Amino acid sequence: MFSLFYGLWNRVFSKTEYHVLILGVHKAGKTTLLEKLKSIYLKGGLPHDRIVPTVGLNIGRIEDANVKLVFWDLGGQPGLRTIWEKYYEEAHAVIYVIDSSAAASFEDAKSALEKVLRHEDLQGAPILIFANKQDSPAAVSEEELARHLHLKELDERSCMFQAGSAFDGTGIKHGVDWLVEEMERSKRTELLRMRTEAAGKI
Repeated sequence: MFSLFYGLWNRVFSKTEYHVLILGVHKAGKTTLLEKLKSIYLKGGLPHDRIVPTVGLNIGRIEDANVKLVFWDLGGQPGLRTIWEKYYEEAHAVIYVIDSSAAASFEDAKSALEKVLRHEDLQGAPILIFANKQDSPAAVSEEELARHLHLKELDERSCMFQAGSAFDGTGIKHGVDWLVEEMERSKRTELLRMRTEAAGKI
């Protein structure tokens, strides 16, 4: 009887945990975004002058309303992108960060994103494309960035372009709110939950 009540209590009051990948090419602002997420939701995070390029993996955990979010920030240098796919299978969603002020990097960013979208281990995962560095005078709008990327793969999944700045926090909360809503109703989330439960019974 106790286990029954505990199970009901746990289902009603426990927070669902989602795993979100933060991807993008080198110097897009991924780690700055992760630290700003900590600052917004946890009142913590590193100051900008202490943030260095990611070599490998950074992890951040936050709580928002009834969910727990675990962010995996992966290095974007060409030689490090091969490790991205090792994390795809357990990810509920992706935040793909693009430096909207660096037009010279758009083709590289598009090529890397196309590979992410085509990978079978990320099938059905919602994608938030964060048009970062909108605080820069050289930044293009999210509409311009979407036209430049022109990704036909985006027609086949839940996706949103969000203009913002990892430096001042603009657009981050709105983007995360959208991503949480999408993960909550995503078929991928249900599949990952069923897989986790099945693994626990072995």
